Amino acid sequence: MKKEERNTPLPLQQIQITDDFWGERMELVRREIIPYQWRALNDQIPEADPSFCMRNFQVAGRQNQERRNKGSDFEEPKFTFRGFQSLPEDGKPLEEKFYGFVFQDSDLYKWIESVAYSLSQHPDQELENLADQAIDAVCAAQQENGYLDTYYIIGGMDQIFTNLRDHHELYCFGHLAEAAVAYYQATGKMRLLEAARKFADYINGFFGTGENQCKGYPGHEIAEMALVRLYEVTGEKRYLDLSYFFVNERGQRPYYFDREDQAWKISAREEQELRYQYYQAHLPVRRQTEAVGHAVRGVYLYSGMADLARYYEDSSLYEACERLWDNMTQKKMYITGGIGGTHIGEAFSFAYDLPNDTAYAETCASIGLVFFARRMLQIHPAAKYANVMERALYNGILSGMALDGRSFFYVNPLEVAPEACRLDERKFHVKAVRQKWFGCACCPPNLARLLGSVGSYAYTATEDTLFVHLYIGAVIHKDIAGKMAEISIESGHPWDGAVKIQVRGVDAVFTIACRIPDWCDTYQLEAEDAAIEEREGYLYITRRWKEQDQILLDFPMEIRFLEADTRVREDIGKVAVMRGPVVYCMEEVDQGRDLHLISICTDAEPVLEERQVASASVKGIAVAGFRQEAVETDELYHDARKGSRKPVTLHLVPYYTWANRGENEMQVWIRRQ
Repeated sequence: MKKEERNTPLPLQQIQITDDFWGERMELVRREIIPYQWRALNDQIPEADPSFCMRNFQVAGRQNQERRNKGSDFEEPKFTFRGFQSLPEDGKPLEEKFYGFVFQDSDLYKWIESVAYSLSQHPDQELENLADQAIDAVCAAQQENGYLDTYYIIGGMDQIFTNLRDHHELYCFGHLAEAAVAYYQATGKMRLLEAARKFADYINGFFGTGENQCKGYPGHEIAEMALVRLYEVTGEKRYLDLSYFFVNERGQRPYYFDREDQAWKISAREEQELRYQYYQAHLPVRRQTEAVGHAVRGVYLYSGMADLARYYEDSSLYEACERLWDNMTQKKMYITGGIGGTHIGEAFSFAYDLPNDTAYAETCASIGLVFFARRMLQIHPAAKYANVMERALYNGILSGMALDGRSFFYVNPLEVAPEACRLDERKFHVKAVRQKWFGCACCPPNLARLLGSVGSYAYTATEDTLFVHLYIGAVIHKDIAGKMAEISIESGHPWDGAVKIQVRGVDAVFTIACRIPDWCDTYQLEAEDAAIEEREGYLYITRRWKEQDQILLDFPMEIRFLEADTRVREDIGKVAVMRGPVVYCMEEVDQGRDLHLISICTDAEPVLEERQVASASVKGIAVAGFRQEAVETDELYHDARKGSRKPVTLHLVPYYTWANRGENEMQVWIRRQ
């Protein structure tokens, strides 16, 4: 792997988002989503599923204090298996035990991380005090030796790390570390970071290559990239090495998960088979060529692999990341940037299997895809990564949240008939309206933390180059030749392709590298006295920058009709509509029932129209089409020549805004007339 100059995200404190579109969403996170999710984590939303998350920490803290008072010693694990705690029956009082999913701790960590990113943009003492209160509860639960997972602290300390495959301790640690780093960077407060380091040090002693150390690895990945962040902020290489250990052990034979489950007798035939595709542990990571298994786990693993490939200059690891990226984005990704074609295992399906009405396309999976894309950009700035990142952000991620920030989608389908969601068990996972909360609530806080940190995905930098991956309005402060330059970016995206970049406070030579989006065939550029080079989808604009020097860019946003690869059977004879980075869809509220009877005229000239969708003003699209006459007879099948069609005008809205005007049908792929 070619050694590249260090390319890192700019600290969020050096990026002030001024963008109308993303600024509105970040403010929504601060004003609505973070307070709402705090109430959800404290079981204060009557109409929502209970979380039990804060309650578990409080119970663990009380039990921990009782153990301290009694002088009880920590019990080392005995490698046996214990199942999940059951939920209380209706009407019965809660006992002093763990409730909820085994990974419930992670919801609070993601909430703290969201708060950190919000504070980096908008100081809020009341919100910071609330986060400190949450951190107090976390630290009160931590054991003297550093161990920190309420499921085992409450339920049985002799069982820790006995079910890595399914019990998520290392996953929860990963989110703890991510939150701790973010909160330290936003506030300078060390308490949560010290807790994360203490737990990391315990894990580092438990796992490793030593004779008496465990050779296991996470069942649900995220610790891999979280340990890298912990290394970046502390400089302690043992955290980087631990991440590398987890990645290198994964998929080795004999399988660790076989040895872990002592009750499972593996036959000689099974011993030769590939297993654990669901966990991406079927093969050593460098031999993996296809994105398989649980989609969120997959992209979290690939993100960690990319981090490690960069730090260790590991060519074989980088080549594996490239193969997996290309397989995933060229054969297994929805037009919205959604990934995970089947609800069975929340997983990738086989190549080109992208059903619209049973899609899973979990919000968290698209978020993980953005994580992976940014890390690949850090290794090698090529527009193919940023193009996918942009597609996922504006479509498959934003669709996971209502416009008011108070309800959420776990699953993001591309076609919905509400009746089918209720009557067809193959589609029970698909919802026609967003939910207030989930018992398994990974997506809402994950979405909040991504929106709060979007600036770190839009821009990365080397010593002498600023990379503009996403056109998000901001004021950026960057050290150039010993002076702090101010670079302001004004953008009309996603509705307008005009971009203005202006430099202040410096007199030095450096480069601004601007991505050429894949949704435009031409562009206009004005940059006086600059050397310009186009390379791998970026315009490298180099000059001696002085006060008020600027770049003017314009990327025309034409309305496009797109077809899928002919191997995507579900989309044959259909088109999807895009303008700029935004995917559009039809809704019943605009077109009436039975959207399957509608076809679109791709020869007609589509026009933009101003639309109001709930609280949002958006650019809609109007285009000519036809509605087939419904033929309903006593016979199930009839002569194809019966029936007629009538011309209609189709009114399309951005996909991310669907289901904000009540329960109704929705369709992205439309029959081509």
